[in-house]
Amino acid sequence: MDQIVKKASILIEAIPYIHAFRRKIFVIKYGGSILDDPKIRHNVLQDIVFLSYVGIRIIIVHGGGPHISARMKEKGLKNEFVDGIRVTDKETLTIVGEELEKLNQQIVAEIKSLRGDVTGLKGQENIIFVKKKKAVKDLGFVGTITSVNKEDLEEHLGQGQITVVSPMGMTTEKQPHNVNADEVASAIANSMKAEKLVLLTDVPGVMRDLKDMGTLMSTLNLSQVDELIKSSVIIGGMIPKVNSCVEALKGGGVNKTHIVDARMPHALLLEFFTDQGVGTQIIKN
Repeated sequence: MDQIVKKASILIEAIPYIHAFRRKIFVIKYGGSILDDPKIRHNVLQDIVFLSYVGIRIIIVHGGGPHISARMKEKGLKNEFVDGIRVTDKETLTIVGEELEKLNQQIVAEIKSLRGDVTGLKGQENIIFVKKKKAVKDLGFVGTITSVNKEDLEEHLGQGQITVVSPMGMTTEKQPHNVNADEVASAIANSMKAEKLVLLTDVPGVMRDLKDMGTLMSTLNLSQVDELIKSSVIIGGMIPKVNSCVEALKGGGVNKTHIVDARMPHALLLEFFTDQGVGTQIIKN
């Protein structure tokens, strides 16, 4: 009986959050190794279907880096990166497109199996518009985002569909380009004036000591983030994640950003519908 009462109290705690977030847009970036694990993926997508059922409008932007790298290796091609961005020649671009399409279809199929209403969109098909990204070295067919087709996204969300977007874009010359998934998620979140941008990862969040869960920082503002990067508390792979959150907040369209550990069962529900949360939220001030 105690367990039943406890479950009821959790649902009661969630009511004000469900009320506050109903009809709001959440943009969730999901990629890397946590996209490969079937158990983690099932838990994450189950949470996303629940969020959709209570009226939250969900856009998922998926990555595909490990899949693309594995396919490149199979074909005897070199994986080359400049500042974390994949150098994308014509042959690599074909592989990127094929692997992202497979992943998009897989995510859509699994959401359908969980009885979610869902649609999959290719970013390069009139959703994400780009121009060639400039860098210290020619990156090939890599784009930087110029605009987002809000109308098409809004149409699918208005129909109650979880919308799954692959991170590619199209230039004015109708040339597809590879685009960094974090950039796509941030640009979509700003363009759609999302309530939240959520980055799913394989660490608990921002911690002062990576070996001590007790040092997890549940809330940070922009000035604190800057200080933590300068003092080398935020290092390595966490830097681009945090910077994506910062850019989304500075863009003015996003209310709040979150870094959440996808490995924790029902982490999304715990982050959004409980008073304490489980990850790190980054806010303006």
